[in-house]
Amino acid sequence: MPEGRFATSISCMDGRIQLPIMQWIKDNYSVDFVDTITEPGIDGIISHRQDLDSIMKKAEISINAHQSKLIVISGHYDCAGNPVSDEEHIAQIKEGVLIIKSWGYDVPVVGVWVGADWIVTEVA
Repeated sequence: MPEGRFATSISCMDGRIQLPIMQWIKDNYSVDFVDTITEPGIDGIISHRQDLDSIMKKAEISINAHQSKLIVISGHYDCAGNPVSDEEHIAQIKEGVLIIKSWGYDVPVVGVWVGADWIVTEVA
């Protein structure tokens, strides 16, 4: 069993959002470490149910090996991998939360948006 409390971030690969998301998770959920699963435009990928097997396998490793107690899915402003409106991103994040919950992991699933100011806001 690993030392420390873990959460899992499912986010875009964009380096601008990694630190704000990790810090938000640590501040709001009192975890020590954040496992990260990244793909460009991952909120769109999940909401369109594309390539879910790979993402699920990575989440299972985080949950089973690190005993992650939370999954956070995010989307962000100015996403090159999923160039849709902010409103569409937020809708995709909300859909992504429902899809990830359907995977049956016994952990909370939270959706967050990272805006143009790089501030993280919970949306689902």
